[in-house]
Amino acid sequence: MAGHSKWKNIQHRKSRQDAIRGRLFTKLSKEIFVAARLGGGDPQNNPRLRMAIAKARAANMPNENIERTIKKALGELEGVTYEEITYEGYGPGGVAVMVNVLTDNRNRTASDMRYAFAKFGGNLGETGCVSYLFDKKGLLVIDKASTDADEDTVMMEALEAGASDFKTEDDAYHIITEPEDFERVKEALEAKGFTFSTAEVTMIPQTTVTLTGEDAARMLKLLDYLEEHDDVQNVYTNFDMDEVEMEKLSES
Repeated sequence: MAGHSKWKNIQHRKSRQDAIRGRLFTKLSKEIFVAARLGGGDPQNNPRLRMAIAKARAANMPNENIERTIKKALGELEGVTYEEITYEGYGPGGVAVMVNVLTDNRNRTASDMRYAFAKFGGNLGETGCVSYLFDKKGLLVIDKASTDADEDTVMMEALEAGASDFKTEDDAYHIITEPEDFERVKEALEAKGFTFSTAEVTMIPQTTVTLTGEDAARMLKLLDYLEEHDDVQNVYTNFDMDEVEMEKLSES
C-alpha cells in the first residue's frame, strides 16, 4: 500500500493536464459510455455506471452531458463506439505497469502505447505479463484532516462496515475492501459522516519496486505521458520512491 499511497500523492501534484476540464470530461464520458453499454442505463442496477456518474458529478459535469452519453451508449443517439483494452508492460527498473484505455481506434492506441513505453526506457508486454502482481480491490481514502475521529475509531467503523483491511498512510486512512463489498462499505461509512478523497475500485500492487535517480525520473515522465493521453482512463503501477527522491520531487 505504501507505493500506492505515495504515487497518489505524486500524481496529485503532477496532474496539471487532468485539471483541464475538457480532457477530464472526455475521460469521464468514455467511462460512462462503456459502463452503460455493458451493464445498461439504469445506475441503480449498474454499479459501474453508478460510480462513473458519481465521479462525473464530483467533477461538475452537467447532467445533460451525462444523460446524452448514456443515450449514445444505448443506441438512442448516434455516437462513437469505444473499446476497452488493458495494456501491460514494464517501465524503467522493471516496474510493472497496467494501462486501462477506452479507444475508438485500437491500432492508433496500440502504437501510442508502444511508443510511450519505448521512449521512456520500458517495453510493452503481452497480456497477463504483470497483472498477476496486482489485486483488484476497493479503496476508500479518508484524509485525517476531514474527520475528528481518531485512528482506532475509523478502523473499527471500517471493519464493522465490512472492510477487509485498514492502513494508516501519512496523512490519510486507507480502507480496503473486496470489489463486491465496495459499495456497501462506502455507503455505511458515508452514513456515519465520513467523506472520501478517493473512492474507487482499483488495482493495488502486492509488492513495490523502489526507483531512484534517472530511473525514477524516467518513470515519472512515462506516467505523465500516459496520464495525459486522451485514451487512457487509469494507470496502475507498483512504482515507489524513497523519501529522498520524494523530497526532490516536492521541491521541483
